[in-house]
Amino acid sequence: MDLVDQWHALLSRYNEVAGPLERALQEAHGLTLSDFETLDRLTSADCDKRRMQDLAAAMYLSQSALSRTVARLEKSGLVARSHCQDDRRGVFVELTAAGLSRHTEARATQVRVLAEHLPA
Repeated sequence: MDLVDQWHALLSRYNEVAGPLERALQEAHGLTLSDFETLDRLTSADCDKRRMQDLAAAMYLSQSALSRTVARLEKSGLVARSHCQDDRRGVFVELTAAGLSRHTEARATQVRVLAEHLPA
C-alpha cells in the first residue's frame, strides 16, 4: 500500500468513527466534536488552565477555529477565558465546574461510541 492509499484509509477510518461520535455527542450533550475535544484537552492538562496557543498546538483546529469553539463553550458557561498578567496578549482557557461535569457525562458517550467502532 503506498502512502496515498494509507492516507485515504486513515481518513476513511477516521470518518467512520468521527461521524457517529459527533452525532452522539450533539444529541446527548449538545457538544460538537471540537467542543468535546477542547474540553477533553483541558481536563487532561496538568494545570488549572492552558494558554490558547498551547491548546491550539495540541489540537487539529486552527487558531481561529479554536477561538470560535472556545467562545461557544464560554457562552455556554463551560470554560472561562482570562488574560495573562505578564503578557496581555496571552489568553488562558480554564474549565469551569459546569464544563467538567459536561465533559464527564460526555466521556461516557465517547467511550461507548469508540467501543462500537474500534477494535478492542
